[in-house]
Amino acid sequence: MSRPAWARFSLRARLLVLTLLGVAAALLLAHGVLSNLFREEVQRQVAQGLQAQLDLLTTRLEPDAQGQLDLKGQNPADPRWQQPYGGLYWQVDLPQRPAAWRSRSLWDSQLNLPPDQLGSTELHQHLLSGPQGEPLLVLERRVQWPEQGSARLAVAADLRDSHTAVARFERVLGWSLLVLLAVLLLAAWAQVRLGLAPLAELQRALAALRQGQQPRLQGHYPAEVQPLVDDFNGVLAHNEAVLERARTQAGNLAHALKTPLSVLAQAAQAASPSAPGLPELVQEQVAQAQRQVDWHLARARAAAAHSVQRTAVLPQLQALVRTLARLHPDKTLSLPTSPQSQALHFAGETQDLLEMAGNVLDNACRWARQQVRVQASITAQGLLTLCVDDDGPGVPLERRAQVLRRGERLDEAQPGHGLGLAIVQDLAALYGGTLQLQDSPLGGLRVLLTLPSTPGAAGPQNPAQPSGLAQEPGPASR
Repeated sequence: MSRPAWARFSLRARLLVLTLLGVAAALLLAHGVLSNLFREEVQRQVAQGLQAQLDLLTTRLEPDAQGQLDLKGQNPADPRWQQPYGGLYWQVDLPQRPAAWRSRSLWDSQLNLPPDQLGSTELHQHLLSGPQGEPLLVLERRVQWPEQGSARLAVAADLRDSHTAVARFERVLGWSLLVLLAVLLLAAWAQVRLGLAPLAELQRALAALRQGQQPRLQGHYPAEVQPLVDDFNGVLAHNEAVLERARTQAGNLAHALKTPLSVLAQAAQAASPSAPGLPELVQEQVAQAQRQVDWHLARARAAAAHSVQRTAVLPQLQALVRTLARLHPDKTLSLPTSPQSQALHFAGETQDLLEMAGNVLDNACRWARQQVRVQASITAQGLLTLCVDDDGPGVPLERRAQVLRRGERLDEAQPGHGLGLAIVQDLAALYGGTLQLQDSPLGGLRVLLTLPSTPGAAGPQNPAQPSGLAQEPGPASR
């Protein structure tokens, strides 16, 4: 599946493009808003001037001695009112006499006012074409007299100068905003360059790490990048510990297989195939070698586990109880549950939980007289606790350390279900848990297994040589 085109761009290019688009859109919007405000303000100023002239024209229109409307007073002082097509115009329409009076600037033309229903003294505003086709802003009102009737008064101004001013403002504003855009893009480029500088430093540190120049990522990074660096260094440390344990496991396994292989080689050289006792010797040494392989394979798999899986505890315990009940029909296995039991989880692989719990339960069943009880709960610290009690002979206090001690055997029992309490202790230690032996209220032994319930509740331990790793394993039997 091909990557989208945008995914090929670098972070620097993405940030700069997004900044360019965002700033350009904002400046275009600002240009439009400011230009419109300036245009409206210019038109408002022109309209205010025209309204003052319209008021002046209204005061000049009065009835004469014969009761007829007449214009009195002097014309406005602005020379544009007198200059033909000077840009300022006024006109008075009577009901029967359109353009009865008009400014000299209209010359031989008149304002073509649109049909409009004006109330008395009501002010209307229009945009029309002037005598020479120029744009005009027209203000008009109707004045009413009781006897003389009404008159329609209008004043107009040429908007070409206003449009020129607006165009000049928009041009200057456009160039100013372009300069601002360039300055902002330069600032954005500097910001992106400085902001991404730690990533370039991180890249150099990774290159040095890959070339073997340093064992960890070195340097000081911003608060947003430092957690990533710390986590990466943590992964490196974990991988180093796993590699070291794998090397140790390989050496231990090779050392552990030396003895049975040497015995087999000497027996093959010293005796004929028909010699008495050779088959038994071969079976014994092969079984011992198989136990060594099982032990070290399980330890290697568990040592490499750094899982964030969550395994439901209750279904696994129920399956183990059903299986062991068939293997030990003369024993009574009980698994008290509660509504909270469904929420119990183990922060690790299902197989590891089965190996630890299965071995402890099988050990309890083999030594119990009649009753075995297993309980699961969560502590206040968020840890999973598996408590297995039996009514067997128990283990004396002075011998409990020997049961869990590396390389110690209390008997030569054949391997049963699981890998022994020593490997259970090692598996639990790798998950940050513990294994404890106590007196059981049933009269026998209590095995208390504490494990993480959620990822991070108890971190995996990374000792260079966990207990039970270097010596020959034997079932930790009582």
